Amino acid sequence: MIRVILWDVDGTLLDFQAAERAAIRTLFEEFGLGPCSDGQIRRYSAINDGFWKRLERGEITKPEVLVGRFETFFAEIGIDPALAGPFNARYQLCLGDTIVFRDDSLEIVRALRGKVRQYVVSNGTVAAQTKKLKRSGLGALMDGVFLSEEVGAEKPSARFFEPVFAAVGPVPKREILIVGDSLTSDILGGRRAGIVTCWYNPSGAAAPDPGLIDHEIRNLHEVFALLA
Repeated sequence: MIRVILWDVDGTLLDFQAAERAAIRTLFEEFGLGPCSDGQIRRYSAINDGFWKRLERGEITKPEVLVGRFETFFAEIGIDPALAGPFNARYQLCLGDTIVFRDDSLEIVRALRGKVRQYVVSNGTVAAQTKKLKRSGLGALMDGVFLSEEVGAEKPSARFFEPVFAAVGPVPKREILIVGDSLTSDILGGRRAGIVTCWYNPSGAAAPDPGLIDHEIRNLHEVFALLA
């Protein structure tokens, strides 16, 4: 029986790519950089993903991710990399301007309130996630929010989950479920922490290591069946 759900935000409860596209296009206009093509956004997204993977492996720090991804992207497309710092600062706030729910996630979280305890567990920045959670209404429905910058560790580190377990209290780990779209962050982190893992995989991608995954869902509504 699951008594606690730990929710990832970006790519799980909220459509991160929609927010990413809108924020980058807005800021290209704001910074006078001209239009940003779909191809350029796809390239940035790939660069960004690579930087976050390096963070998850402990190879670089969060500040190096946040600025380094834009430095690399700008250098590739002929923009002064010195803009990366101020661009990222504005980007963190703009990310929260576009709220697109995945699979009616707001209604799902609302329906589960009072039936299970629910917490946010995210590697996103405090600036971005605080705004998203407030504007989306998701934050008000949670029993707690854990952001890696405040925790002092990133998923998939088991250290990230220590304050989460302290807040949850004496609940057996077999009754705690983490739901997330990232195998290298959410699912590996859940496995290291000893809790039940649920991979949100709407695209039906093949899992390189199925042994990490306790449950796999294509739609967030499938979570209800896991609580039965």
